[in-house]
Amino acid sequence: MKIAFQMDPISEVNINADSTFRLAEEAQARGHELFYYGPDQLAYEEGRITARGQRMTVQRVADCPAVLGDHVQVDLEDMDVVWLRQDPPFDMHYITTTHLLDRLAGKTLVVNDPFWVRNYPEKLLVLNFPQLTPPTTIARDLQTIKAFKEKHGDVILKPLYGNGGAGVFRLDANDRNLSSLHELFTGFSREPLIVQKYLPDVSNGDKRVILVDGEPVGAINRVPAKGEVRSNMHVGGRPEKVGLTERDLEICATIGPVLREKGQVFVGIDVIGDYLTEINVTSPTGIQELERFDGINVAEKIWQAIEAKLA
Repeated sequence: MKIAFQMDPISEVNINADSTFRLAEEAQARGHELFYYGPDQLAYEEGRITARGQRMTVQRVADCPAVLGDHVQVDLEDMDVVWLRQDPPFDMHYITTTHLLDRLAGKTLVVNDPFWVRNYPEKLLVLNFPQLTPPTTIARDLQTIKAFKEKHGDVILKPLYGNGGAGVFRLDANDRNLSSLHELFTGFSREPLIVQKYLPDVSNGDKRVILVDGEPVGAINRVPAKGEVRSNMHVGGRPEKVGLTERDLEICATIGPVLREKGQVFVGIDVIGDYLTEINVTSPTGIQELERFDGINVAEKIWQAIEAKLA
């Protein structure tokens, strides 16, 4: 098959951690042809969806993860699969790429399905499952947020479309910074904020469960660094081997059919204690860590699911 990756610069990936690199590596091992381009090189041209990029061969060489060919323009309709893999921010640039890739529907398989990536971003899809999530409010209005904090005392405040742990604050019952933080966030962004009841279980880790076509294949635990409330590996969280609990499987059984129906092939959900906090569909991570801990080939499972869809 011909596989295109819409992603951030390939030269900057960590070959031992990056999930997109691992997906490309497995595709190459299965005999597929790889094409690489950045989201800035995606275009609509008189009815065609095109990308200006390069043929790619990936390799496990730290300072040269890919050998790239000459720049060429391709019609993405000629590809069998396009991977939507650039990292957020989930801004209008990102959203526009989903609209353009939508136009390939019925011609080229786009993973994850861009229509539902756009309509079900990380912190919004969980709202469909209130029975699985901690108490949550999404608002821009300060009085609404204050009322939620007064009710629950200890809360987590973060930007609705943030990623990688950026801008995440814990405000306990004695904190006096809510108004200042609200002023700071609303001063540079028109986005609402999301507030959730603080879960003390986060000190034991924030579990990343990976689902392939709606089925859980394993999990890693991300433990916050000392003195940190955030467990993201971008900010020093430590990955640990962990198994799936009955509650994890219950959560996956509830959300899995929705993910499968909406074309979300590779998804990473975040679970703290007994609660689902995020459903990551834009550019989930964790493949390589899970493969090392559990000795399984997660990338192979993802490609098997894709190949079955195309068969």
